[in-house]
Amino acid sequence: MSGHPVRLSVTDDLVRTRVLVFFRLILIIPHAIWLFLWGILIFFTFIVNWVATLIMGRSPTALHRFTAAFVQYASHVTAYFFLLADGYPGFTGAPGFALDVEIAPPAPQSRWKTLLRPLLALPAMSLATVMTGGGGGGSGQSNYSGGVLQTVGFFGWFASMAKAQMPRGMRDLGAYSIGYTAQSWSYFLLLTDRYPNSDPVAMGDPQPLPEHPIRMTVDDDLRRSRLTVLFRFLLSFPHLVWVILWGIATLFAALANWVATLVTGQSPASLHRFLVAYVRYSMHVGAYLMLIANRFPGFTGEPYDIDLEIAPPERQNRWITGFRLILIFPAAMI
Repeated sequence: MSGHPVRLSVTDDLVRTRVLVFFRLILIIPHAIWLFLWGILIFFTFIVNWVATLIMGRSPTALHRFTAAFVQYASHVTAYFFLLADGYPGFTGAPGFALDVEIAPPAPQSRWKTLLRPLLALPAMSLATVMTGGGGGGSGQSNYSGGVLQTVGFFGWFASMAKAQMPRGMRDLGAYSIGYTAQSWSYFLLLTDRYPNSDPVAMGDPQPLPEHPIRMTVDDDLRRSRLTVLFRFLLSFPHLVWVILWGIATLFAALANWVATLVTGQSPASLHRFLVAYVRYSMHVGAYLMLIANRFPGFTGEPYDIDLEIAPPERQNRWITGFRLILIFPAAMI
């Protein structure tokens, strides 16, 4: 999936202007109106482009350019509204915005893929909807019913007002959502017949992640057994029962660990080891159930194809420990 014709470009420096953040809902109104009107035109453009691509085997240059500008403009507006960029976007979708989408020129397309495009695009558009929470990001409308972008934008607003800076993790997650949504709409609107790539690393030039005491390791080869996939839920049932029972014990262990960490400033080694095993095991079960891994996991949290590396106990701030249930809320919502 390397070299996708729709690529994400991010030059945002994370700095936010508080007054622009505070009035973002008002500042976005002209763009929301223009995006809606442009979206109406895109509906008719798509029909003409679909017929033309079926006949010619490629999208006409003028229709491709008009549609690509719409996808780019919608991406700019979405990025601005959800605080993923601070500069005010233009109204034409011209390149150069802090969070941009680069779309390749017209290329030959399969007529069969073109004929069945609305059906083939359904899985990708469904995933894009999860990210955008409904409309937006290329649809010409917005439906604030939840989703990655809504959650990132909501908590990012408070963070930007407090620090005049958007947290990088939130910005990157939102940027990926916009990039994948742009690929999905580009596929649906016949800008390319390359299917959207859901791999975050392939979306653009990735920046190295900051150091963290919890790291994920992936040793999965992507192959799946059709038989075990068919019966995956039934095969997962013993693990689901065990993870629930283990989770009950974990509640008491977590409470004891919270009190001990408040008193000593560090998680006791035995409780830390018990909780680490549960966190790793529950992730193994989730990976197996959701087809992220293929091998049947063990029942004790031993090494697995999708795994976590969790550092040993370390000193912890007592104030942060005391307010952990409140501080965890934004991350838990995401």
